Amino acid sequence: MSDFLSADSASNSGSSPSKNNQGQAADRTNPDSGTNATTAAPLRLVETAFLASTASLIWLVNYYFPLGPLLRVFFPVPIALVYLRWGYRASWMSALVSGLLLSVLMGPTRSILYVVPFGIMGVVLGGLWRHKASWSVSISLGALIGAIGFFFKFWLLSALVGQDLWVYVTVQVTEMVEWVFVKLGWLSVPSLSAIGAIAAGMILVNNIIYLFVVHLVALLLLDRLGNPIPRPPHWVQVLIDYEE
Repeated sequence: MSDFLSADSASNSGSSPSKNNQGQAADRTNPDSGTNATTAAPLRLVETAFLASTASLIWLVNYYFPLGPLLRVFFPVPIALVYLRWGYRASWMSALVSGLLLSVLMGPTRSILYVVPFGIMGVVLGGLWRHKASWSVSISLGALIGAIGFFFKFWLLSALVGQDLWVYVTVQVTEMVEWVFVKLGWLSVPSLSAIGAIAAGMILVNNIIYLFVVHLVALLLLDRLGNPIPRPPHWVQVLIDYEE
């Protein structure tokens, strides 16, 4: 009987280390384990804060030292990178932190003009890129957000100064359209609604071009950071001679 008990205890002691090793290996490979969650939480916090401050710094430098379109193409990229790395909640937190930081540095008005549209645009682009949406979809939605942000900017500034700033846009567009009509030999005068439609179309086209450039910059930059975005259409790869 003693021999049987000693043999049974020896078998249990021999099998328990392997079970413990398997359990430890499962904990290391399970992405939802408590150890990985504990390790990832500080990294998520640090990267979110760092990229939020980067987005704010780009906006701040571009406002006081404008370099043309050079820095503008980077406005939504840090927020989108947060989404690619840490997901939906972290990207919204990054956009909110950027707005709060700019509110302290530049005032609430200028911080709102970053969050709408570029903060929201970064979140949307990050979500579309993470879910492998095509360039046509992401550029179209981004351009729509940019156009809405443009009209929001005019509405907010008009409310602050007490004048309708859209009138100045329509005057400039009217002069340009009349010049084109004269060059073409057309004697008709466009109506006010036609001028408004032309102005809105020009704003949308401008945002489409802007989003296309943003996608090119993100393609070249985020690939090197290990967070690639969906591949561009074949004609874009041929145009920029891009090799994966």
